[in-house]
Amino acid sequence: MSSDTWSDRLLGGLRKTQERLAENLAGNLIGLGGSTRLTEAQLDDIEDALIASDLGPRAAARIRARLAAGRFESGLDEAALRGSVATEIEAILRAVARPLDIVAFPRPQVILVIGVNGSGKTTTIAKLAHLFQEQDYSVMLAAGDTFRAAAIGQLRVWADRLGITVISGEEGGDPASIVFDAVKQATEAGTDVLIVDTAGRLHNKRELMDELAKIRRVLGRLNPAAPHDVVLVLDATNGQNALQQIEIFREVAGVTGLVMTKLDGTARGGVLVAAAEQYGLPIHAIGVGEKIDDLRPFDPALVARVIAGDVA
Repeated sequence: MSSDTWSDRLLGGLRKTQERLAENLAGNLIGLGGSTRLTEAQLDDIEDALIASDLGPRAAARIRARLAAGRFESGLDEAALRGSVATEIEAILRAVARPLDIVAFPRPQVILVIGVNGSGKTTTIAKLAHLFQEQDYSVMLAAGDTFRAAAIGQLRVWADRLGITVISGEEGGDPASIVFDAVKQATEAGTDVLIVDTAGRLHNKRELMDELAKIRRVLGRLNPAAPHDVVLVLDATNGQNALQQIEIFREVAGVTGLVMTKLDGTARGGVLVAAAEQYGLPIHAIGVGEKIDDLRPFDPALVARVIAGDVA
C-alpha cells in the first residue's frame, strides 16, 4: 500500500479531530494582528482550547510554554500559530512512536493484547497479524479471551481470512492452558509471532489480574522472556476515559505499549497526544478505518500536522 494512500486515510480519519481543534482555537486566531508575541490572555485561551480538544492539561501546558517562549519575527498569524502547535505535538508524539519490532530469540515473540470489551481488541489483533505478515513474519493467534464466545468465533474468522493458525478452546475454558498449548505449537513450528487475545472485563480487577498473572507464570515456564510485549488497545472515541484505562491496565497488566483505534470515528483524537505526554508509553500503531490495512505505525510529523490543521 502506498504511503500516499495511508496519508489520505489519515487525513480523512483525523478530520473530525482537526475540525474540533480548529473550532476551539477559532476565537484565538482572530486579531492576532501580526504581533510577535502572544499575550497572557491569548495564551490562557489557547491552553483552554487545547484541553477542550482532548489534548490533556499536560500537553496543553507544554504547548502553551512553547508559544509563550516563541518570537514570531514575521508576525503571528493563523498559519504561524498552527505551525507552532504542530511542532510541539510532533515532539510529544515522536518520543513514543515506536513500531512493534520482532526481535525475540528464540521465537516466538509473544504479544499479549489487552483492552476493554468494545475497544476493537479482537479486530486489532487481526490487523496486527496482517501487518506482521506484510513484513514476512509467520504469525499464530491464541484465543485467550474465553469469557466471550463471540471473541473466540471472531478470532477464528479472522484467522481463516489471513490463512493463519488460531489455538482456541471452549467458552469458559482456562486461558492459561490455551496459551500454554499455543506457545508449545508456535515454538515447535518456528513461528515468529504469537499474538494472545485476553479477557477484557474490568468490573473485577482482581479476577483479571489473577488470570493475567497465571498466564504470565505459564509463559515463564516455557519461555522466561515471555510475554515480550503487553499491548493495550484503546478506543479513541472514549476520549479522556481512555487515559483512565491506561492507568488501570498499567497497574493490572504491566502494559508495555499502546495501540489506538477508531481515530476516524471521533473528534476526540487529541487523546492520542494526551496519552503520549502523560504516560510516555510506546504507541505502536493507530487505526483510522475498518479495513485490514487501516492499522499502521505512524509518522509523528504527519499526524501532528493533521491534528493541528497545518496541512495543505
